[in-house]
Amino acid sequence: MKVVGLVSGGKDSCFAMMKCLQYGHEVVALANLLPVNDSVDELDSYMYQTVGHQIVVSYANCMGLPLFRRKIQGSTRRHDLSYNKTPGDEVEDMFILLREVKKQIPSITAVSSGAIASDYQRLRVENVCSRLGFVSLAYLWKLDQSFLLQQMIESGIVAITVKVAAIGLDPSKHLGKEMSHLWPHLLKLNELYGSNICGEGGEYETLTLDCPLFKYARIVLDEFQLVLHDSNSIAPVGILHPLAFHCEDKLQSASVSDINGTNGFCPENMGSVIEVQTESLEIVEEKSQPSDVALDLAQLENRKLHNSKTKKENTFSISCWLQGSTKISVDLQEDLKIVLLKIESLLNEDGFSWEDVVYIHLYISDMNMFAIANETYVNFITQEKCRFGVPSRSTIELPLLQVGLGNAYVEVLVANDQRKKVLHVQSISSWAPSCIGPYSQATLHKEILHMAGQLGLDPPTMSLCDGGPISEVGQALINSEAIAKSFNCSISTSAILFVIYCSMSTSTSDRINMQEKHNETVNQIKPLNLKHNHLSGVLNPVFLYVLVPDLPKRAFVEVKPVLFVEDDTANEEVVNDHVMPDLKYEVNPFDSCFQPEKWHDECLQKCVVHGRICAVILSITTEIADKICSNVHISTNVNDNLIITTEEKMEKIARFCLYRLDKVLSQNYLSWDDVMNLRIYFSASSNISHETLSLIIQSKFDEFSEKTRKVKTCEEPIFNIVPVTGAGSSATSMDDIITCELFARKS
Repeated sequence: MKVVGLVSGGKDSCFAMMKCLQYGHEVVALANLLPVNDSVDELDSYMYQTVGHQIVVSYANCMGLPLFRRKIQGSTRRHDLSYNKTPGDEVEDMFILLREVKKQIPSITAVSSGAIASDYQRLRVENVCSRLGFVSLAYLWKLDQSFLLQQMIESGIVAITVKVAAIGLDPSKHLGKEMSHLWPHLLKLNELYGSNICGEGGEYETLTLDCPLFKYARIVLDEFQLVLHDSNSIAPVGILHPLAFHCEDKLQSASVSDINGTNGFCPENMGSVIEVQTESLEIVEEKSQPSDVALDLAQLENRKLHNSKTKKENTFSISCWLQGSTKISVDLQEDLKIVLLKIESLLNEDGFSWEDVVYIHLYISDMNMFAIANETYVNFITQEKCRFGVPSRSTIELPLLQVGLGNAYVEVLVANDQRKKVLHVQSISSWAPSCIGPYSQATLHKEILHMAGQLGLDPPTMSLCDGGPISEVGQALINSEAIAKSFNCSISTSAILFVIYCSMSTSTSDRINMQEKHNETVNQIKPLNLKHNHLSGVLNPVFLYVLVPDLPKRAFVEVKPVLFVEDDTANEEVVNDHVMPDLKYEVNPFDSCFQPEKWHDECLQKCVVHGRICAVILSITTEIADKICSNVHISTNVNDNLIITTEEKMEKIARFCLYRLDKVLSQNYLSWDDVMNLRIYFSASSNISHETLSLIIQSKFDEFSEKTRKVKTCEEPIFNIVPVTGAGSSATSMDDIITCELFARKS
């Protein structure tokens, strides 16, 4: 991509541009924001570094690139961490500046910034990029600061301190010093006081005088003045004010046109400075695109829509799909629009909106139509509609048409409070895959971290890693761990559940090796997390492997972890699950035909956290099904209708599943009212339709409700049935007849 580099003059923005070159991008222009008054060194700004701005003008000549500059008209008007367009805010100055860059050099598609740890700055850069259609590149994001500063120095960046404001930094001693000289001292301050080695906490600011990007000249500071802003004896604040400087030419090994070409910009202006003129921030407006989404209730009534909803009051799931036959399906775009309209309608009926959604499972019939599905999706779920952060998401291709469903099937997890914490990084970086658009990497709600499905993407390139399925699952887990660390937890110690989606393009041996790679990667991560005591105990997660036709980007695997993040401030009664005994299960009229047997436990995995969170995977293999049905007459008469036999088997299996899941809930002090979601996976190649299976399971729930009074009878089911190519508790056997995934949390 062709890139404009946001430059403050500091080491970080310069090294970020060097990283852009390393990953194959072209830096073709520079952009800088400065104070209105040239004599002012520093603004009271949370957003911009302006100390040394008098020298930044020379960067155009040093790099042979056009430098776009704008004087900052705005101030900090929005103090929240998140940012939306705010008239008069200093962020709108960046918007005007970059809009002019885009106008003059249309070939530019990305913006580079030196953000390392500041969510405040990153989110604002991402907001502007999103509004202008740019990709945000933040290759320094979340990198280890000690290693990062070492890299900067070793790469040839010559930067001096132009501001110090921290304990252990003395303006008279440390201003004007090169980073190579200060590096050991900064490491020592980090050990003593926890100071940020790269100055991310405002400890110091730098000015780059030379670096490999400066092909034509280096900057020489001839004269400067030290200005003491605060003589505080503990952490004095001082600034270096440049008085005189000059550019010292380097031997030119290439002409300007040899470097990047003109990129649509006049050659005579390469190395020039373009002042972006004053424009009132109060009238900055982007033309909003009219949405073609309208809540057409009549349209909803004409389609055969079905939905399900769990009954948990504070966190519940809603699912919606088109049922009947392929005749009711138009195309993916239309089907998805109808399904999302229905979910929006259901949310509104209960007083909710998209901002209350925590997680979305997006199931589509054809991954070739992913881009079209995304276009439709973003018409409904937008950052403007989701003030507290956009939901996390997993997108999977399923054999929907094969079982008589429409092209789209959506499940949303809804919370009735705003206690969620959303991690949404849209910038491309080396940290973890970016989420460019209205879907986030992870959402934490009431101690449960719901992570978006992770592919084996190389974060800085956003390409699938080389090496096939084994490499992809390893990289997907590394990406998951990076996200988990942002919430002070780890996939090796905090995981409750792993759902691993495997593409049909993987072989049986691939899947076996993928499972081994999963175990190997987690075991490599675990010692480090135990050392740092991320959790007092290590959870025993449950595993679900799902075979699907295809995944985004033609990936071989997608990993979806659910983690526990303990909230020390939660006012909840904590029961230690290692001490709490299972309640004795009371047999009821519904399950009186089942006598406890050893194999009842062999087909079930569970993870219980502190007696208040429970994840269950119930795997009904052919062998288990035979045991369940051992007392059922299976017709062998060739004249008998096979569908009757299949239905009879499914009825018995459904009864057993309800019995076994109810027993787990009861023995762990939970009820059906605590269930957040219940997914039932079945193979699309089964001799039963989605609609028939739904009716069978619903009839068993009705019978269970009548005999036990543990579940309220409702028109809409509390479960959703998901057609897959295969599923199972291990990668070696994804041929279950039925697989149940239940997740519950005590209110």
